[in-house]
Amino acid sequence: MRNVFLVGPMGAGKSTIGRLLAKELGYPFKDSDREIEARTGADIPWIFDVEGEDGFRQREEAMIAELVQERGIVLATGGGVVMRESNRRALGENGLVVYLRTSVEQQLQRTAKDRQRPLLQTADPEKVLRDLMAKRDPLYREIAHLIIDTDQRGPKVVVNAIVAELERSAG
Repeated sequence: MRNVFLVGPMGAGKSTIGRLLAKELGYPFKDSDREIEARTGADIPWIFDVEGEDGFRQREEAMIAELVQERGIVLATGGGVVMRESNRRALGENGLVVYLRTSVEQQLQRTAKDRQRPLLQTADPEKVLRDLMAKRDPLYREIAHLIIDTDQRGPKVVVNAIVAELERSAG
């Protein structure tokens, strides 16, 4: 039973697809952001406000190091997880990394009304998303064993594509 780790930008559908994929595979589903919130008793925006992005990234790094030790899980990660080399290594060495790729336009549609995204609480969220994509896309690609486009595709279609690739690579 190998782990499946979902990486990609905010709004790519990691949590939604992760839940469906876990159900399809019969694996437990974990979301690193929800695990951090459960442990700290605080939501991500509050952690960002109080500890800054670096404080959050430290918590995230510790959580990833712990979660990758589990076996047979589907893990949805936060969009910035790839910014730390230790996270990229931990994910790449302990499971199949699936990059859920999406366009900035799709991200804007999917995150437009979401107030739980600290990095988007700005006058120009599109610029933020483009800047993040420029930095992070090469890192997602670096660790991805599989790249799946999610633009204009429903979660079930994406899950079926991942399952088909898993079956192909196992065979």
